[in-house]
Amino acid sequence: MLSYDQFKQTELKVVTILEASRVEGSDKLLKLKVSLGHPKTPLGSGEEQRQIIAGIGKAYEPENIIGRQIAIVVNLEPRSLMGLDSQGMVLAAHGANGEAVLLSPDKEVPNGSEIS
Repeated sequence: MLSYDQFKQTELKVVTILEASRVEGSDKLLKLKVSLGHPKTPLGSGEEQRQIIAGIGKAYEPENIIGRQIAIVVNLEPRSLMGLDSQGMVLAAHGANGEAVLLSPDKEVPNGSEIS
C-alpha cells in the first residue's frame, strides 16, 4: 500500500488534447499532443505542451477527442513506446467490455488545473 505522503507525490492535472493521431503499426496506441496551460512563473509566457502515447486507440478515434479535456499523471519519467517518447500517462477507467474510458472533468477548467 502507498502511504498518503507517497500518493501526494503524484501530480494529477487536467489537460486539453490539441492533436491526436494513430501510431503507425499499432491499433491500440494514439499519439496525443496536450496543453498544460501557461506555467506560473514570471518568465513563463508560453503554453506548455507534451506528447503522450496512450493505449486508447481501440476505444477512441483520434478526430473525436481533439479539444477534449482529460486527466493525466504529469510527473512520470518519460517512456518510449514504439520509438515515441511519452511524457505523461492518461487516466482511464475500464468499461464493461474492458474498453478504455477517459476520465474528464464534468465542466471545463483551466489547463494545468491540479486534481486533488
